[in-house]
This record gives sequence, structure tokens and C-alpha cells, in this order.
Amino acid sequence: MPSSVIAIAGSLGAFFALAGDGFRAMFRRPFQTREFVQQVAFIANVSVLPAILVAIPFCVVVQFFLGQLLSEIGAIDLAGAGAGFAIIRELGPFCAVMVVAGAGATSVCADLGARTIREEIDAMKVLGIDPIHRLVVPRLLAFVVVSTGLFALVCAVGFLGTFVFSATLQGASPGLFVSNLTLLVGMSDFLVALFKSAVFGLGAGLVCCHLGLSVKGGPKSVGNAVNQSVVFSLMLLMVINSIIGAVALQMSGAA
Repeated sequence: MPSSVIAIAGSLGAFFALAGDGFRAMFRRPFQTREFVQQVAFIANVSVLPAILVAIPFCVVVQFFLGQLLSEIGAIDLAGAGAGFAIIRELGPFCAVMVVAGAGATSVCADLGARTIREEIDAMKVLGIDPIHRLVVPRLLAFVVVSTGLFALVCAVGFLGTFVFSATLQGASPGLFVSNLTLLVGMSDFLVALFKSAVFGLGAGLVCCHLGLSVKGGPKSVGNAVNQSVVFSLMLLMVINSIIGAVALQMSGAA
């Protein structure tokens, strides 16, 4: 068997082992409340502004093409329905996870990687402190909380941006835009998107924690791990998006 295949299999095994240890450690006491609050504030601090800056152009561009199509068939007042469907179903979770993977995950990976090369993780193990329980679990839960919060923020910013764009530049009726927001989506779609955002955040947290704790060597290896965290997070989250989307579609069809 090629050495590259063995290395990939070993890395995947270590990733799933970390995931299992992290889920078990979530139910151990005491819970690291202070570390959790600090990580929520840290990840939110590096993610909120990029989320806003990403959400506005993404949502407005989609609304522009949608509005052009609706104008051709004389149904521009249905722009609100299209905006609600696009933002809730896909753009909200996608923009949130892109920011979490690009800003939050890289920061956490760099922090854990720096601790690893300074041998702080080994020192914790020598002192009998479980780094999974002490460091990983608070970060995983912080990613879940921040991802769901960013989803809500992206939805709010996206709805406001598409409303202003459609009402001022495309001639949509403001009242009909607002009233049609829930025409194609309901509470079940919102809950699926919220769950998707939480799972996205958990996946990004697992990737960055695994890469940060697996660093070997000096500062250069930390930089490599940070770059890999973005790529691997987005790859994992595309897979998760496909699985959740397919399951939700099958459930809605069965219902």
C-alpha cells in the first residue's frame, strides 16, 4: 500500500478519534465555562465583520439575477419569496460557514498549533490535565454557538440588503416583498438551516482542533496547518451540506 494512502488513513483515524474523545468529554464535569465564554467572544470578534461584508454582496448579487428573471416574466413582486428561499436555504448557512472556516477556524488552529510547538499540550498531559476536555470541548461548543449566531446575522443582513436593492433599484413593492418572504420557506426550512449551521460550526471546529494539535515541527508547520484548516473545513462542510440537504429533501418528500 502506498505511503500516502497510509498517511491519509492515519490522519482520518486521528480525526475521528479526536471527534469521539471530544463528544465524550462534553459530558464530563467540570465544564470549562470561562474558556467557553472567552472562545465565543474570540471567534465572534474575528467573524462578525467578515460575515457582514460577505453576506451583503453574496445576497445582493443573487437577488440581482433573480430580480432580472422575475422582471422578464412580470413577477418582480415575488422577489421577496426568492430572497427568503435563497437566504434561508443556502446563502445563510454557506456565508456563515465560509466566514467561520476562513476566520474563526484559522485563528483557533494557529492558537492550538502555537501551544503544541511550545510543548504546552505535552505539559498539560504530564500534569494530568486532559487537553481535549480543557481546550477542545469549549472551542467546539463555541464554534456551534457562533455559527448559529452568524447564520441569524447573515439572514438579517441579507434580507435588509435584498429589500433595499429590490425596492429601490428593481421596482419591487416593499409591502409585497416583506409579505412574500415566507411564501416558499417555513419554520421547518429555518430549523434545518439552523441545524446545518450548527453542524457546519462543529465540523470546522473539529478540523481546526485536529490540525492544531497535530502540528509537528516549528512555526512553519503551524502556518501549513492554518492553510490546511481552511481547505479541509470547506471540503468537509460541502460534504455535510450535501448529506443534510439530501436527507431534508427526502424527509420533506415523504411528508
